[in-house]
Amino acid sequence: MKKPIFALLLALLPVTLMAAGGGVKLTPADVDLGDQASLQRGAKTFVNYCLSCHSASYMRYNRMAKDLGLTEAEVIDNLMFTTDKIGNTMTIAMTTAQAKQWFGNPPPDLSVTARSRGADWLYSYFTGFYVDEKRPFGVNNAIFADVGMPNVLWELEGAKRAKHDEHGKIIGYEMVTPGLQSETEFKQTARDLTAFMVYMGEPVQMERKRLGVWVILFLSIFFVLAYFMKREYWKDIH
Repeated sequence: MKKPIFALLLALLPVTLMAAGGGVKLTPADVDLGDQASLQRGAKTFVNYCLSCHSASYMRYNRMAKDLGLTEAEVIDNLMFTTDKIGNTMTIAMTTAQAKQWFGNPPPDLSVTARSRGADWLYSYFTGFYVDEKRPFGVNNAIFADVGMPNVLWELEGAKRAKHDEHGKIIGYEMVTPGLQSETEFKQTARDLTAFMVYMGEPVQMERKRLGVWVILFLSIFFVLAYFMKREYWKDIH
């Protein structure tokens, strides 16, 4: 029995290492899906910096408006640039042919990336870009080595260079060109963007959690009633 269990653990080990960003320690995202202001800021960052290349074809604008406490007019005026219908999904204008021509491969849809990667991975990815002149876009990423995309948030964060130890492990960063935001402000921006993508991966999760509380409460009350009913039925037998 021990051998199959050990074999299963070995089989899962590569998956675990991949989820952790190839052995790199992930930074906790600490997102709060109950913070609508954070989700609204994250949505704004997403449509301004991500949606030009990456679609979110499972997310509808009107659903986002409802969940994030926004009016449809606010979404149309501030968050819609590629469509004129509030019921449409978050698609992009770039065609697959154009994407292959410019990037080699079409950028992936980001609808459920948070579910496959996890919040901590996303947050660490957004904050993990550093200058690398050897790469085509001049940047690399601490948890996604040789990533094939530019640092789209560079104007907010600025450009930083990685500091390595004698084994080549990244131990810190030094700022080369300051961004529009301070380090604290940018970390909050990355956290907001991560929160929005976590929400986008499962928009119903907040409602599911609220319903879960009522279900547990109902089952607790039902358990007490069932217990006393059982005692009433079995008292004469004992």
